[in-house]
Amino acid sequence: MSLPTERANSAAPDWSPQSWRSRPMAHAVEYPDAAAVESALQRLRALPPLVTSFEVERLRQLIADAQQGRRFLLQGGDCAETLADCGSDAIARKLKIMLQMSLVLIHGLKRPVIRVGRIAGQYAKPRSSPTETRAGVSLPSYFGDLVNDARFDAAARRPDPDRMVEAYYHAGLTLNFIRGLLDYGFADLHHPDYWDLRFFGKAGLTRELRDEYQRMSEKLAEALRFMEALGETQIGDLTRVEFFTSHEGLNLWYESAQTRSVPRRAGHYDLTCHLPWIGERTRQVDGAHVEFFRGVSNPVGVKIGPSCTPIDLLALIDALNPANEPGRLVLIHRMGVGRVRDSLPPLLDAVRRAGRRVLWVCDPMHGNAYSTASGVKTRDFGDILGELTAAFEVHRASGTILGGVHFEMTGEDVTECVGGASGVKEEDLGANYSSLCDPRLNYEQAMEVAFAIARQAT
Repeated sequence: MSLPTERANSAAPDWSPQSWRSRPMAHAVEYPDAAAVESALQRLRALPPLVTSFEVERLRQLIADAQQGRRFLLQGGDCAETLADCGSDAIARKLKIMLQMSLVLIHGLKRPVIRVGRIAGQYAKPRSSPTETRAGVSLPSYFGDLVNDARFDAAARRPDPDRMVEAYYHAGLTLNFIRGLLDYGFADLHHPDYWDLRFFGKAGLTRELRDEYQRMSEKLAEALRFMEALGETQIGDLTRVEFFTSHEGLNLWYESAQTRSVPRRAGHYDLTCHLPWIGERTRQVDGAHVEFFRGVSNPVGVKIGPSCTPIDLLALIDALNPANEPGRLVLIHRMGVGRVRDSLPPLLDAVRRAGRRVLWVCDPMHGNAYSTASGVKTRDFGDILGELTAAFEVHRASGTILGGVHFEMTGEDVTECVGGASGVKEEDLGANYSSLCDPRLNYEQAMEVAFAIARQAT
């Protein structure tokens, strides 16, 4: 394998893995004990990386292909992972829904799918307020298991730096199990029926979607067997499934502690995951998060909301990818169904006219949340599908490529988003609402939206 040449973004003389500390940081974690923070960071720096630079470089190549319309990125998983969810059944179900959705997309889009999970690190979440008040008692908000505990008491809500080390170990266990599943046939495309196991048979999919999925899996397996019979030498590339990890790089203490240079490669890599992203609330050009991620060699995502102007966006692109390298930058727009047709076109036009290389991805989840009359946070499946449909249409009209989608979803039969063929109504939300932060698509809704994307893009 050829090694990458030195990159402008990773060789900036004024950057280091710690230079972010001199910049203002939105949604900063306020740890009360500085000595405890440094102790946790020293342990993290001494531990082996969670992912490798070889895997990161492979993902950059795939994203560069997707920027040209030769691949499609599917990114999805929990809103916020919990450490308690680090179990074999839960991990297998998350992987399975990603594999099943990708099979539908491969069949419909007629191009390979890059699978990127919000997994093995999505332990931190920004919150609208630094504190939460219940019955007159105010405590720090729950910022994810990387920072504190969801239980509403003073000891649980106190930010604890040792949780960064605990999260690292849980991420490592998750990755180890995922790699074991993939290496030993869990995702063998010869036998996509294996992915169903007992759960697919219990899911509430309509008969039409179930039959359509079955036909797709049978056609794919038959095509692979036919190509092998012809003596195709690259059949292993078709049957092997690659899987990458991602999370929001919110806690820069955690990210920087696992950032390092590696032998025979230029620059620094954030080896907590393959594809970190910067959130809509932390994308300030002069802020700590942009400062940190401008210097790592990973591909980097940025969430873009309706408040972003073309000038803002071009400044972000210049900061994060000054050399305009392919495979480096993923722009994840999350406008909301009511604003996508007005807010997105000026951004697409500005980036296209400037000749910037980016991968455009649609997140139809985060702009479409609302609270019911009883105060339950939810999303309507019709709004999610509506934003996706509008995004495809806007990209086609602008002459740009919508090269991926980004979902908060789960392989469980939760009742957190209303609508879709599952028939979840607002009064049903309490039946199985288990997310600690934002509502996720359940198994049936995730499969339904995969079929909708496959049809939309054909």
